[in-house]
Amino acid sequence: MKVYTRTGDEGETSLLSGERVPKDHGLVEAYGTVDELCSVLGVLRAESLPDAVSDHLVDIQNQLFAVGSALADPRGRLKHDPGSWEVDKLETWIDTMDAELPPLTAFILPAGSRAASLAHVARAVCRRAERRALTASLAENPLPPGIVRFLNRLSDALFVLARYLNAKTGVQETLWAPRRGGY
Repeated sequence: MKVYTRTGDEGETSLLSGERVPKDHGLVEAYGTVDELCSVLGVLRAESLPDAVSDHLVDIQNQLFAVGSALADPRGRLKHDPGSWEVDKLETWIDTMDAELPPLTAFILPAGSRAASLAHVARAVCRRAERRALTASLAENPLPPGIVRFLNRLSDALFVLARYLNAKTGVQETLWAPRRGGY
């Protein structure tokens, strides 16, 4: 099988149902942003990370592939297991990392170590994926159950991961310092 098909040369692509849609279609935007998030996590995994963090990120990338395939299949041609993007493991991971962090008492700027900064980028892309999925859902078909919840919780996990990676490398968080008298 060749990588190129030439079927998208005119600005259309196929969903898993076989339906042809423009490449800027809401569902394509949604699963494309999920793919971008998965790629950003791949860049993060190229950093020197604790083994447990790297293992969690591999699991998350696999979950994101399941989410992307469900978004690309609005007619439900394939059988999708909503357990593939369940939040229980994410919440446990968040709680485990958070237990090692000082309480959050102010907004923090997305910065710090390279790995933490990449986690912040991944968090921002995840939030966009969540918005794109919601937009596609409103404009097209209901999303498979749990996808928005998963993306929402994943962005929380990536925020806590950024804080955790800074703490583990001894990098101080930068607190937001609003201007006196307003923004």
